[in-house]
Amino acid sequence: QVQLVESGGGLVQPGESLRLSCEASGFSLNGYGIIWHRQAPGSPRDWVASIGGTNLQKYVDSVKGRFTIIRDNAKNAVYLQMNSLKPEDSGVYYCEATRLRASYWGQGTQVTVSS
Repeated sequence: QVQLVESGGGLVQPGESLRLSCEASGFSLNGYGIIWHRQAPGSPRDWVASIGGTNLQKYVDSVKGRFTIIRDNAKNAVYLQMNSLKPEDSGVYYCEATRLRASYWGQGTQVTVSS
Protein backbone atom coordinates (compact mmCIF):
# COMPACT_ATOMS: atom_id res chain seq x y z
CA GLN A 1 0.00 0.00 0.00
CA VAL A 2 1.41 3.34 -1.08
CA GLN A 3 1.42 5.78 1.78
CA LEU A 4 2.99 9.06 2.90
CA VAL A 5 2.86 9.95 6.56
CA GLU A 6 3.80 13.32 7.99
CA SER A 7 4.72 13.82 11.62
CA GLY A 8 6.56 16.21 13.88
CA GLY A 9 4.10 19.04 14.10
CA GLY A 10 3.12 20.68 17.34
CA LEU A 11 2.69 23.87 19.31
CA VAL A 12 5.81 25.97 19.70
CA GLN A 13 6.67 29.53 20.63
CA PRO A 14 8.04 32.07 18.15
CA GLY A 15 11.74 31.53 17.58
CA GLU A 16 11.66 27.84 18.31
CA SER A 17 12.27 24.97 15.91
CA LEU A 18 10.45 21.93 14.61
CA ARG A 19 11.47 19.09 12.33
CA LEU A 20 8.73 17.64 10.19
CA SER A 21 9.05 14.15 8.75
CA CYS A 22 7.51 12.73 5.60
CA GLU A 23 7.94 8.97 5.52
CA ALA A 24 6.98 6.78 2.61
CA SER A 25 5.88 3.19 2.54
CA GLY A 26 4.95 1.01 -0.39
CA PHE A 27 7.26 2.86 -2.76
CA SER A 28 10.70 4.47 -2.84
CA LEU A 29 11.04 8.25 -2.67
CA ASN A 30 14.24 8.01 -4.68
CA GLY A 31 13.68 9.87 -7.92
CA TYR A 32 10.55 11.62 -6.71
CA GLY A 33 10.30 15.33 -6.24
CA ILE A 34 9.06 16.15 -2.76
CA ILE A 35 7.04 19.26 -2.06
CA TRP A 36 6.04 20.61 1.33
CA HIS A 37 2.82 22.60 1.29
CA ARG A 38 1.22 24.67 4.03
CA GLN A 39 -2.42 25.53 4.53
CA ALA A 40 -3.47 28.11 7.07
CA PRO A 41 -7.13 28.40 8.17
CA GLY A 42 -9.17 30.14 5.49
CA SER A 43 -6.26 30.21 3.06
CA PRO A 44 -5.34 28.16 0.03
CA ARG A 45 -2.69 25.46 0.22
CA ASP A 46 0.65 27.07 -0.66
CA TRP A 47 3.96 25.64 -1.70
CA VAL A 48 6.68 26.14 0.93
CA ALA A 49 9.70 24.10 -0.09
CA SER A 50 10.68 21.42 -2.53
CA ILE A 51 13.52 19.07 -3.35
CA GLY A 52 13.82 17.61 -6.81
CA GLY A 53 14.93 14.22 -7.97
CA THR A 54 18.43 15.65 -8.34
CA ASN A 55 18.16 17.19 -4.84
CA LEU A 56 17.80 20.73 -6.10
CA GLN A 57 16.12 22.65 -3.27
CA LYS A 58 13.75 25.57 -3.60
CA TYR A 59 12.02 27.67 -0.97
CA VAL A 60 9.35 30.29 -0.86
CA ASP A 61 10.92 33.65 0.01
CA SER A 62 9.28 33.85 3.42
CA VAL A 63 11.14 30.77 4.71
CA LYS A 64 14.50 31.14 2.99
CA GLY A 65 17.33 30.94 5.51
CA ARG A 66 15.04 29.42 8.14
CA PHE A 67 13.75 26.19 6.61
CA THR A 68 15.79 23.35 5.16
CA ILE A 69 14.44 20.39 3.25
CA ILE A 70 16.47 17.22 3.67
CA ARG A 71 16.19 13.93 1.80
CA ASP A 72 17.28 10.66 3.43
CA ASN A 73 17.03 7.86 0.91
CA ALA A 74 18.23 5.28 3.44
CA LYS A 75 15.20 6.01 5.61
CA ASN A 76 12.91 6.62 2.64
CA ALA A 77 11.99 9.94 4.17
CA VAL A 78 12.18 13.67 3.64
CA TYR A 79 12.39 16.18 6.45
CA LEU A 80 11.60 19.85 6.79
CA GLN A 81 13.79 21.49 9.41
CA MET A 82 12.08 24.69 10.49
CA ASN A 83 14.03 27.16 12.58
CA SER A 84 13.20 30.60 13.93
CA LEU A 85 9.52 29.87 13.57
CA LYS A 86 7.06 32.73 13.27
CA PRO A 87 3.31 32.84 13.90
CA GLU A 88 2.73 33.17 10.16
CA ASP A 89 4.35 29.75 9.69
CA SER A 90 1.34 28.16 11.38
CA GLY A 91 -0.83 25.81 9.41
CA VAL A 92 -1.23 22.23 8.34
CA TYR A 93 1.86 21.00 6.52
CA TYR A 94 1.47 18.41 3.80
CA CYS A 95 4.11 16.57 1.85
CA GLU A 96 3.61 15.54 -1.74
CA ALA A 97 5.73 13.07 -3.69
CA THR A 98 5.53 13.59 -7.41
CA ARG A 99 7.11 12.04 -10.49
CA LEU A 100 5.78 12.24 -14.03
CA ARG A 101 2.02 11.75 -13.62
CA ALA A 102 2.19 10.17 -10.17
CA SER A 103 1.39 12.23 -7.09
CA TYR A 104 1.02 11.03 -3.54
CA TRP A 105 -0.04 13.10 -0.54
CA GLY A 106 0.14 12.65 3.17
CA GLN A 107 -2.60 13.50 5.65
CA GLY A 108 -0.86 16.57 7.04
CA THR A 109 0.59 17.61 10.36
CA GLN A 110 -0.43 20.70 12.31
CA VAL A 111 2.11 23.37 13.19
CA THR A 112 1.09 26.16 15.53
CA VAL A 113 3.46 28.95 16.41
CA SER A 114 2.10 31.07 19.21
CA SER A 115 3.20 32.75 22.39
